[in-house]
Amino acid sequence: MRILTVSHFYEDHGGGIERVAGHLCRQFTELGIQAAWAASDADQPPVAEVEAVPLACVNPIEKIVGLPMPMPGARAIRALAREVRRSDAVVVHDALYVTSILALLMAKAYRKRVVLIQHIAGIPFSSRMLRSLMALANIVITRPMLGAVDALVFISDTVRHDLVGTPARVPYRLLFNGVDSAIFHPAEGPAPILEAPMDTAVSSGMRRVLFVGRYVEKKGLAVLRALAASRQDLTFLMVGSGPIRPSQWGLANVHDLGAQSPQALADLYRGVDLLLLPSVGEGFPLVIQEAMACGLPVVCGEPSNRADPGAAEWLRGVAIDLTDPEGSARRCADAIDSLAFASVERAAMARYALARYDWRAMARGVLTLTREGRTEL
Repeated sequence: MRILTVSHFYEDHGGGIERVAGHLCRQFTELGIQAAWAASDADQPPVAEVEAVPLACVNPIEKIVGLPMPMPGARAIRALAREVRRSDAVVVHDALYVTSILALLMAKAYRKRVVLIQHIAGIPFSSRMLRSLMALANIVITRPMLGAVDALVFISDTVRHDLVGTPARVPYRLLFNGVDSAIFHPAEGPAPILEAPMDTAVSSGMRRVLFVGRYVEKKGLAVLRALAASRQDLTFLMVGSGPIRPSQWGLANVHDLGAQSPQALADLYRGVDLLLLPSVGEGFPLVIQEAMACGLPVVCGEPSNRADPGAAEWLRGVAIDLTDPEGSARRCADAIDSLAFASVERAAMARYALARYDWRAMARGVLTLTREGRTEL
């Protein structure tokens, strides 16, 4: 059996959706499936295990507004059509991308099964125009696609509620992203002492706040900047990349560590005091699940804290308004100051995450849907 995965970028781009796509492709291969992965050629494709299908695209929109939207050319469209025709089923990650729309139309034309994994709903941008465009696109494109696919998967219960309501208007499956338990797990023995970032001087009494994600507006970078400026008693360690440059904020308590390997990221989870992700328009960011598996307290934007109802007791949600970064920063500060997880609570959170979030189980669930077509509620 040959499964074609379609996403907007490859993992090297650094976003959560493409990381999920990569994990699932590797799981498909380990389960004996011939896995191919089509995505924009803007980033380095996977070099092993998965057959890469780089699509020649341009991506001017992300540079302008921070919203990734690769636009394929004629040659890329022909390549995508060829790969859809060769495959037995197509797995599409998120509806609102040109490559996703094309993959669905091609799969329908070639009578191939389509599984859509929907990661996000709306994004409340600070720009009124962008908010309106996003809302319109969800009405005109996303919702029709949700009803047109053979099987629909949500990775977040809040995204499911936002897009198809409660009770749901269409059949769906809720499959949570997995965690690599060989890398992301609590420290064995005493918690490690995290070394200060190179060329920085960090007081031993300062709490260390970790951010992991793309440096774009929707991740709440303006909120982080406002918080760091007002709270010199906190040290902010930033992991990621993107058009926004935290290193240019001129704040001595902000340290841009750039992209990090999974092992280095796990060491950070185990060595800092909390993860802060003041993002909007998210489903269930993978970094939250990885932090949970390491026993790290999490403060995140609502409604990501309710994406998995079983995990809500461990996730501190904050109302984030990108049009009011200072107010959002104050709410984050209040959440940080009130956060006090005992070691027994951290251990319980890690046990839950490691038992609940499993890549192999998610991959098996998706593969079942590629064979069975539309799922039942």
